[in-house]
Amino acid sequence: MAAQVDHAALFAATPSPYLVLGPDLVIVDVNRAYLKATGRTREDLVGQHIFQAFPDNPGDPNADGVRNLGVSLHRVLATRRPDTMALQKYDIPVAHRPGVFEERWWSPVNTPVLGPDGQVAWIIHRVEDLTGYVKARQAVRPAEVRTDTDADVTESLEAELYARARELQLLNEELRQAHTREREVAVTLQEAMLHAPDLAHHRDIAVRYLPAIGSLNVCGDWYDVVDIPPDRLALAVGDVIGHGLKAAAVMGMLRSALSAAIRALERPAQALEVLGLYARSIDGALGTTAAKVIVDQRSLLITYSNAGHPPPVLVHAGGRIELLDQATDPPLATRPQHVPRPQASAQYKPGDTLVLYTDGLIERRDEDIDTGLNRLTGVLAKYSHLGAEPLADTVLARLGVASGGRDDVALIVVRL
Repeated sequence: MAAQVDHAALFAATPSPYLVLGPDLVIVDVNRAYLKATGRTREDLVGQHIFQAFPDNPGDPNADGVRNLGVSLHRVLATRRPDTMALQKYDIPVAHRPGVFEERWWSPVNTPVLGPDGQVAWIIHRVEDLTGYVKARQAVRPAEVRTDTDADVTESLEAELYARARELQLLNEELRQAHTREREVAVTLQEAMLHAPDLAHHRDIAVRYLPAIGSLNVCGDWYDVVDIPPDRLALAVGDVIGHGLKAAAVMGMLRSALSAAIRALERPAQALEVLGLYARSIDGALGTTAAKVIVDQRSLLITYSNAGHPPPVLVHAGGRIELLDQATDPPLATRPQHVPRPQASAQYKPGDTLVLYTDGLIERRDEDIDTGLNRLTGVLAKYSHLGAEPLADTVLARLGVASGGRDDVALIVVRL
């Protein structure tokens, strides 16, 4: 039988100095090694913002500890990944001597701890105090064992080592800024390709788009919302195989083609047939899945067709679930010859909810996709009373992808 581990005692006894910060960068815990390294008490630190407890040394015009540590901590919050900093000079106030700072050198590592929602719940700030080492290397050796040449070489190497560390830190910061700019361009591109002007007319429709974690925020999933006057609404979701800019480019072409087709044709199956023919001429479109739905708000009829995509879900009053899985066909461009696609219909009542999504919402590598589908329908049944916006957020949270997952996710929730 495994022994019970007292993690609080382990944290307190860990020989390396540790701080625990909340997402607001307020200190929530500290171990004995950190208190010893900084000459503080728990009462001095817990509840303090880290930069109130440890400001820059006002007597050092080159002090940049607050800026560098702040950049690292906010990077951890944004990426949810550990960040190792270069050797850092960060003087600290001397306890009980207001305005007096002590020269200190640190090697910091900042590590996120994620909560159940996938967001950063805490940051573990670990430091190694290298002040003694740095000062020992800076110290002049006794004259009887030292030559002027030794001293010159030692000082030159130390200066070069520190300069190279600072250059590396600045270079890393430039690369991160370049990546940020590249990501902003990708986000702008994706938003332009996913623009659905008719969506603004519907407060009862919520859409969500979450690229896979680690991507540039571009992917091959899409959603679309189109008004067909006088009283019909066309909805679509799709998924191009792959990630990144190439998949996004294919997605943009297919989404535009399907959006145009449904405006000219009356039946979802016909629109998918046109899209399938078009997909044959596009490199990278093979195997794309899509679901197309038309909601007739006058006859209260949902008409749909599906090209290899997970089935839309109709949630009736009281939480009864109906899978729209009676018109499923192979993905786009997989048949050698054109074959008419199937189409089916389902009645709904005002107050029902329609949900379309891509497989990143339900698919997990270590389980059958039906398990994920059952998880989704269970959440929809339990929270069917919620409006479109809160239901969309609840679905993402309960399925563990509120902050993104291993695959892209597109989601449409419609309160009918």
